[in-house]
Amino acid sequence: MAETDYYKILGVNKQATASDIKKAYHKLALKYHPDKNKDDKAAETKFKEISEAYAVLSDKEKREQYDTFGSAGFQQRYSQEDIFRNFDIGDILKEFGFGGGPRGGGRQSFGGGGFSSMGGNPFFGGGGCHGGGCHSGGHQRSTAGQDLEYEIGLTLEELYNGTKKTVTLNHAGNNETITVKIPKGMTQGKKIRVPGKGEPSPYGGPRGNLLIKSRPLAHAQFQIDGNDVSIIKTIKLTESLMGTKVDISTPVGKNIAITVPPGTRHKAKMRLAKKGIPLMNSSDSGNFFVIIDVTMPDKLTAEQKKLIEKLAKTGL
Repeated sequence: MAETDYYKILGVNKQATASDIKKAYHKLALKYHPDKNKDDKAAETKFKEISEAYAVLSDKEKREQYDTFGSAGFQQRYSQEDIFRNFDIGDILKEFGFGGGPRGGGRQSFGGGGFSSMGGNPFFGGGGCHGGGCHSGGHQRSTAGQDLEYEIGLTLEELYNGTKKTVTLNHAGNNETITVKIPKGMTQGKKIRVPGKGEPSPYGGPRGNLLIKSRPLAHAQFQIDGNDVSIIKTIKLTESLMGTKVDISTPVGKNIAITVPPGTRHKAKMRLAKKGIPLMNSSDSGNFFVIIDVTMPDKLTAEQKKLIEKLAKTGL
């Protein structure tokens, strides 16, 4: 699947604000709009490209999904209809001074189909734009139902290995139970999309989508921070000064021995690279940290006090 760089198409960088993106699209729309490029197939194609890029980058959720999964992952999750859902090209072009659509051309503007075959959007079915204005036609009939968002709790083991979850949805009093495959690395805030499992359309169009959102569950032993996992290991003051070896339980159920070097300070972090939670849809992983907790005695025995006093005299 070909990579599509929406930022490059609009001529902006990934740090561009919503205002930057809107200005870039406005400028390009003025240049490539069919009204100014009669029978120019190259301009027609370019106008479609910039409109698709704007439909994605002007929508906070779609932009987040595109930034998270990249072009290939995004295109697997979003069809053309998904991309242009809730994107009213007619209103946007009116705002830019085009009167809602190509003037006087209508069906000729986009190679015979134009706006008229695409429900106010130049990319999928419904009503049309004729003589400078958009008509809703079949637009309501093509309107999809609302998306549903469902938050699901995931254990550390499920974050590492992936799982299957049974989800029960309620649609106007009717329950629907589905099984959802949860991929590895679905950490806090990550979402997966289940097409066609959202709300029914009130106009007879397709159902919306179901968005499953992750909520990692707290673990008694490990702390989770994105794809990184950490554990606190307590050692004695003498062990921090002289070094030691400690046994550590890992998130995947294994015990390993690690060396704590001499002079290790309180709250020092020891990193085990790529032993954390796998990254979603990636072969990479986060890190596993061992946080050293150096205990200090509340009281010293008489013998300990004498020894400390001797150490103090050595300049320690």
